[in-house]
Amino acid sequence: MAAETDVMELNGRLRDEPELADYENPPHRGRRYGRLNMNHYANKKSAAESMLDIALLMANATQLKAVIEQGPSFSFYIPLIVLISLSLVLQIIVGILLIFIVKYDLNNPAKHATLNNLNNVATGLVFLIVVVNIFITAFGVQKPASAISSEQ
Repeated sequence: MAAETDVMELNGRLRDEPELADYENPPHRGRRYGRLNMNHYANKKSAAESMLDIALLMANATQLKAVIEQGPSFSFYIPLIVLISLSLVLQIIVGILLIFIVKYDLNNPAKHATLNNLNNVATGLVFLIVVVNIFITAFGVQKPASAISSEQ
């Protein structure tokens, strides 16, 4: 155990200890190969984001169907059609951006600026999608009255 005056860094080494070479580093618990492959991590992260995007895409498609079934007599028909359509288009754009982000090599320093810009654009669009979906929820999408009466 380190003395009280020794300062530990976040990597678990004392500040005065020399850094070990790659071949001297023992593999960390929970990792198969010792070092974190940033490409692999970024690809998994993008895949998880894509799955969440698909779930939201399906929810918005269901909401659009419900609004269309209610017809133009619904008080918020036009605003909901516009908002849901906007959300769907933005989600498709984010999905395409994620495909491009996954294709770039994260270990290539020449691509870092491009990846950073694409990631910033995707993050901004996801924020916009969240705001649009908050408004969709605020306007409310209900089942048509005919569907409610047929269930009883």
